[in-house]
Amino acid sequence: MNTCMLPGKNTFATFLVLLFFYQSIAQVVEPGKALPAWQEGFLDLHHINTGRGNAAYYIFPDGTTMLFDAGEMNPADDRVLTPRNSVIRPDNSKHPYEWIAHYIQQAAPKSHKAVLDYAAISHFHDDHFGSMYPNTPVAASARYALTGITGVGDIIPIKTLLDRGYPDYCIPVDLKKLLASYKSEGTFYEKSFYNYLDFIKAQQANGLKAARFKAGSKEQIKMLYQPQKFPGFYVQNVKVNGDIWTGKDSSTLQHFPPVDTANRKTWPDENSLSLVFTINYGPFVYYTGGDCGGNIFYGDAPWRDVETPVAKAIGEVDVATLDHHGNRDAVNEFQVKTFKPKVWIEQVWSADHPGHEVLIRLTTKHLYSEERDLFATNMLDANKYVIGPLIDRSYKSTQGHIVVRVLPGGKEYYIIILDDSRKDMPVKQVFGPYLSKKGTQ
Repeated sequence: MNTCMLPGKNTFATFLVLLFFYQSIAQVVEPGKALPAWQEGFLDLHHINTGRGNAAYYIFPDGTTMLFDAGEMNPADDRVLTPRNSVIRPDNSKHPYEWIAHYIQQAAPKSHKAVLDYAAISHFHDDHFGSMYPNTPVAASARYALTGITGVGDIIPIKTLLDRGYPDYCIPVDLKKLLASYKSEGTFYEKSFYNYLDFIKAQQANGLKAARFKAGSKEQIKMLYQPQKFPGFYVQNVKVNGDIWTGKDSSTLQHFPPVDTANRKTWPDENSLSLVFTINYGPFVYYTGGDCGGNIFYGDAPWRDVETPVAKAIGEVDVATLDHHGNRDAVNEFQVKTFKPKVWIEQVWSADHPGHEVLIRLTTKHLYSEERDLFATNMLDANKYVIGPLIDRSYKSTQGHIVVRVLPGGKEYYIIILDDSRKDMPVKQVFGPYLSKKGTQ
């Protein structure tokens, strides 16, 4: 006798509606056409390519929005003016911060086109938060210049801004005093940091809330509108500076030893201070970690590997962005074989992204046997010349904005590539559906 129970009429009808909805997703997202708008229940993770640094825009299932990084490198810097670096995408008719804002305005839910509920800066490098340069445009208020996050925030108001140091910026040393000690006329880096502080002060008068990112928290970044409708969604803060979540409740451990303020060799570098978090939706897990490193070079202290303790806390994920754009100091062996993602996303703008040995670790079946797909926002010809055919064999897409669209409930998702050479950003390619690991167990 079959003891399985048939669903009731209402449940069965709902099942049919959901089945039709899921089956139609791939048909609705069509190459050559605009990306269908975000709908309630979707988790959309946009990786925006301007060719000048990182920017990721997230829309949570209830419509809460978040920007993670807003890079804008100094256009007068020698590295930007050589074939080592990418060009501005889609073109140089706007500044990179304007292109980021343009993208957000196109992709945002109708009710959120004029606001960012959250913004977070992974660390203080120009390709993540912006850079001053000769003739940087100035805000109408004249209180700060417009570059990176300050430019985006001038166009689209930010409700809550998170970074690694607010309010005193004293980790690993007092950054304000350090910059003041240079006794220079003002380097672009010094000017960029103080411009960021000026932006915060000016925008606080308009309602901006600023705070230090809190490792271990599942409450600091949360849905603001209808959280009760999506109980399986949360953002897990994992790391800030050397404070790393243990993987249990909200407890953390300090990974870095005490610093000697007089000895720079004891200071963690800016990359290793990056923010790390996961976005979780039912069984789906997404990882992002700024410019964290995990490969120890000759003469370096073991504690400079922050990827290993982070990976131990997180475990397996479905989608992972490459730490430090896939640079040689990042994406270590332990992280690869622990995360085992089905999808790797590389936010790239330079000829040293990825390192050849990094790509070997990402693709070898010796670290994990499961299939995996790689996507890059902006692979340069220089990478292909040096690394060779492994690039073409490894990546499903090497150019374009990368959108992860997670369907309601988190069991299924698609990777959608948008054309970054056009202002209207039509769909180029669609990959999937992918099944979340925990959803198939």
